[in-house]
Amino acid sequence: MGLAAMDLNLLVALEALLEEKNVTHAGMRLTLSQSAMSGQLARLRRHFGDELLVRVGRQYELTPLADRLLPVVRASLLKAEEALSLTRRFEPAHSQQRFSVVMSDYMMTVMVEPLLRIIAEEAPGLRIDFHPLVSGEPESENHLRCHDLLVAPLGYRLPGVSEVVVHDRFVCLVDPDNPRLVDGRLTLRDLAEMPHAASAFGKSLTPADRQLETLGIEPKIQVSAPGFGVLPFLVSGTGLVALVPERLADRYTAVTRCAAVEPPFPDVRLVEAMYWHHNRHTDPAHRWLRETVRAVGAALDAPEAGASAAPNAASWREREKTSTCPSRV
Repeated sequence: MGLAAMDLNLLVALEALLEEKNVTHAGMRLTLSQSAMSGQLARLRRHFGDELLVRVGRQYELTPLADRLLPVVRASLLKAEEALSLTRRFEPAHSQQRFSVVMSDYMMTVMVEPLLRIIAEEAPGLRIDFHPLVSGEPESENHLRCHDLLVAPLGYRLPGVSEVVVHDRFVCLVDPDNPRLVDGRLTLRDLAEMPHAASAFGKSLTPADRQLETLGIEPKIQVSAPGFGVLPFLVSGTGLVALVPERLADRYTAVTRCAAVEPPFPDVRLVEAMYWHHNRHTDPAHRWLRETVRAVGAALDAPEAGASAAPNAASWREREKTSTCPSRV
């Protein structure tokens, strides 16, 4: 069968089947019934003269041919998307596009406000559904495919594309009347002896946790919570200490009884990246979303940017043009 005689939609079905290794899941991904998806698989098997998916126990595995086909099919569909995008235009001012974005509570705290300011000016009809970053989910390819962007700490082993968007550093957060606080400082001994309020990210350690581990300090965790956002409220009025990103501390010291102090060790950096599925890479609307998030991150990283900085869309775009584009990872 030549290219002209083949339904190219079968390539989309083929990619879904080979990535999901499951007829039902592939059908859900393409909004097709299980019987329709089974029909697509039967056509593909006849075309290639190969089973493509074979049952091993309760699961399916790719045949050797299917294993070789998968990267070729991905690349082919990516090229096809690129060709189609040459004639597609995205007009933010008139768009009714709906995006799904996953962010940690920390990123929602520092990034969402300036991001929404740009959207209100440039794309008022656009909608974004924000979802929390749930421990254990991000490293699933299917999770990434279900959302347009995932903004999370650099280091998730995702099969898509990623790009660094913003940097931060960790500081210590304590109640200003904490007796351990002497001349606005804490010591390593203080961190070893004080009760901690800690963020829980499953089995993952934060960069600050790893720094304490390197220093031989095992924090006495008295209370833990998912994410960083609630930690300032746990510290306020108590004898607890928490290690949190500086931008989040700056936001909350104004509304809670907390003091952000320098940690008694060298700077520990926090690097946040955006992740997306390769199938969205050339989509004009998605490209606009990435450029907007990139612009917000670049402005936050600018030396003069403060915790309350939220300039208009034009100035964010201008900063993006004059700043160095973040490196691809």
